[in-house]
Amino acid sequence: MPDNDLCVTRVPIFQGLSRDDQLQVAGFVSPLHVHKGDVIYSPGQPVSRLLVMHSGSLKVSRIGTNGQERVLRTVSDGEVVGERAMLTGERSDDLVTALEDSRMCTLGRDDLVGLLGRYPDVGMRMLRTVSDRLASTERLLAAVTFSDVSARVAAYLLDRPGQVRDGKVTVHLPMSKHDVAAYLGTTPETLSRRLAALTSAGIIELEGRRNVVVHDPDALERVAAGDTD
Repeated sequence: MPDNDLCVTRVPIFQGLSRDDQLQVAGFVSPLHVHKGDVIYSPGQPVSRLLVMHSGSLKVSRIGTNGQERVLRTVSDGEVVGERAMLTGERSDDLVTALEDSRMCTLGRDDLVGLLGRYPDVGMRMLRTVSDRLASTERLLAAVTFSDVSARVAAYLLDRPGQVRDGKVTVHLPMSKHDVAAYLGTTPETLSRRLAALTSAGIIELEGRRNVVVHDPDALERVAAGDTD
């Protein structure tokens, strides 16, 4: 119970419930802890459970016929994985790998149906999470289709969750710059040049290998929109 309770109370889609309801929901879910590098789902594997992220991050990718990996998205706190394959019964085409030690709540299909029947607000929160992910995907698709690499990089930084410190937002890159570049459809060298240009313009500041401090979010929005004037 303590692990289940901890999982439920800290996952955003369950936080709108009362304490008593959270304890009831804990009876539906099972906690799962994975280590960095662990494979959670493989292509062709049937998906029998929904994963709701508690902490950590996962990478969702596809392996092409040439063997190259294409990163589709990363998954962080409060997001869900495996909903389409689980609900449709189709086998997943995705490779889901832990980018770091991660904790999550897991729900089997029957338990999910029962949970949503009793707590429809949880379904609305899940729908909002999926909707946010779709909006982010559409924004990136538009950037890849119509914009240059600088706009893609800016849009990516704007879509990442950030932490406010000293009045500034710090964005943590969940993947290596090599994987971020692949996700944005560019090369690591080009990504580094675009980040350096944003730094020189005073819009961002690189902090270590994975952190980006956003000094001027309005300017970053203009870059993402392709407004370089």
